[in-house]
Amino acid sequence: MSDKQFKSPVYNVIAVPIEKVVPNTYNPNSVAPPEMKLLYDSIKEDGYTMPIVCYYVKSQDTYVIVDGFHRYRVMKEYPDIYEREHGMLPVSVIDKSLANRMASTIRHNRARGSHDVDLMSNIIKELHEIGRSDAWISKHLGMDKDEILRLKQITGLAALFRDVKFGQAWQPSSAGRRNWEDDDGWEDDMEG
Repeated sequence: MSDKQFKSPVYNVIAVPIEKVVPNTYNPNSVAPPEMKLLYDSIKEDGYTMPIVCYYVKSQDTYVIVDGFHRYRVMKEYPDIYEREHGMLPVSVIDKSLANRMASTIRHNRARGSHDVDLMSNIIKELHEIGRSDAWISKHLGMDKDEILRLKQITGLAALFRDVKFGQAWQPSSAGRRNWEDDDGWEDDMEG
């Protein structure tokens, strides 16, 4: 660990023009219209109480959202909020790699209990494509191996399974018939 003491990004919130804030391409979180309206009502009544977490892209002078997309949407979609806030969003900047930003987005979303399965499976695919292992995904996204496997299956890409060692799915019986045995030890009677 470095000699420098860690300081949480929330202590350095800055006001950023909304025109410089852009959504990421991987957020699997979705909000239904009633909850979006509730978020609007909350921001209208209480103001922005949580910053938008972003990564700053210096070459483009933009802030890519890591967490807070729907709070960003409120300002984009409700002129009264835009005007009251003078088009400025409270932003907390983190400096992380793409894989770690994706992991941060997922952790924030999962902590709130909301994410889209198809988009989650695409994130798993993207993380594998940039070289992240199942162990890395498990550690950084808080998933167990079965959940990672299910999300890989949704994408249907064989490349995601290239490092998986498969065992024999069934054992032939002495009569040459498959022995279909459930985990509970019961054999299915295939003949009725």
